Amino acid sequence: MIIDALALLFLTSFMVGFSGAATPGPLLMVNITEVARRGFWAGPAVALGHSLLELVTVVLLAFGLSPLLSAGVVPGLVGVLGGAFLIWIGQKTLRGAPRLSLAAEIAAVRPGITAGPVLAGVTASISNPYWLVWWATVGAGFTFTALALGLLGIVAFYLGHISADFVWYTFVAGIVATGRRYMTDPVYRGLLVACAVFLLALGLFFILSGLGALVGVSLLG
Repeated sequence: MIIDALALLFLTSFMVGFSGAATPGPLLMVNITEVARRGFWAGPAVALGHSLLELVTVVLLAFGLSPLLSAGVVPGLVGVLGGAFLIWIGQKTLRGAPRLSLAAEIAAVRPGITAGPVLAGVTASISNPYWLVWWATVGAGFTFTALALGLLGIVAFYLGHISADFVWYTFVAGIVATGRRYMTDPVYRGLLVACAVFLLALGLFFILSGLGALVGVSLLG
């Protein structure tokens, strides 16, 4: 049923998005900085800026580049490249998890001058090369899958993806704003390991699906 497919797409998109959000990077640093300067609500505002940029990206991929995404070997190549990128992120997260500390990341950040949390969320995202590579490979693969379900598929993918950002960065904003430690380092590391394993499994699935699509194209040719 289409409802089941949409729910699975939303959940998968959420889990992949959460894996990326929970890993330390420029957006996490900006989130912590803005909350330290402006208070709790700056955290969701940073996520809002990030999500607005990704809305533009999803619209361009889905409606501007949809003919390219469905042409010839492109779906297969996107699947293979996206899967390889997910596996690379997964193994990198898995190897780095034992040394990561959310408390240390928060303590290391010092407030700086920015143009506002929403704009900071946009600039921190678009200036991150990993973000660009992710959308060129994994994001494009998800968009291609979502297109098969029509407009509802695109909406389910986008909402699942940005929900992960809002959940994580709002949670971090709560930690920074209250000064409490709701998440210990062992719990945080365990969460990252679980995310890494999920990314490795999904990356393998992407690669196998992409290879299957490439074989199908070659047989038809």
